[in-house]
Amino acid sequence: MGSISKLSPKTKTILHQIDSKTKLGDLRKMAKDIKKDHQLALELWSTGAFFPRLLPILIMDTKLLSEALLASLDKDMQAHIFDNRNQLMDWLMTNQLTKSKSTIALIESWENSSSALQRRVYWYYQGRLRWTGQTPPDNTAELLSKIESKIIDEEPEVQWAMNFTAGWLGVFDKKYRRRCVDLGEETGLYKDEVVSKGCTPNYLPAFISIEAGKRNL
Repeated sequence: MGSISKLSPKTKTILHQIDSKTKLGDLRKMAKDIKKDHQLALELWSTGAFFPRLLPILIMDTKLLSEALLASLDKDMQAHIFDNRNQLMDWLMTNQLTKSKSTIALIESWENSSSALQRRVYWYYQGRLRWTGQTPPDNTAELLSKIESKIIDEEPEVQWAMNFTAGWLGVFDKKYRRRCVDLGEETGLYKDEVVSKGCTPNYLPAFISIEAGKRNL
């Protein structure tokens, strides 16, 4: 945890606005008012607290996100509990890393990274290319083969992203749908997961059936 006494008055003022009742929407409103402020972002990040680390991700300057800085952020995330560190990295990917060609190039280099969070981003990004309706690269067969061979031995946070990608491959590409469904049945990942009403289960046979049905695919 960074020392509050070393923070600038502006940073201290913002910190006082963030408490246990703060929601993600509140952070987005704050970020909209602040706009880009990379130095402020780094000061907020230095506090080590979860919500004060979500806000700086929204106001960082993408052009200043070097490979070394991203490695440092990744290392810092390891101090958080499992769900929180995944949320920090996913938030970073969505709000920063997919916004420029240079950071997308970094994502695409992380397939075999020693960092589980970076590998998670690599696979999550591949799934999002399908899910968001963009024209995906012509690498579906290669991706699916890699998922089939690696998913069982991967870290849980990476398994989820691989499973997410396999789900969308199965939804949008009928040629590979059976293989994706079979993958879910063979691994049994998320089969016993209980989801809230209206949410799609992560278990691949159910996920693919529901999401393909919604789209009449």
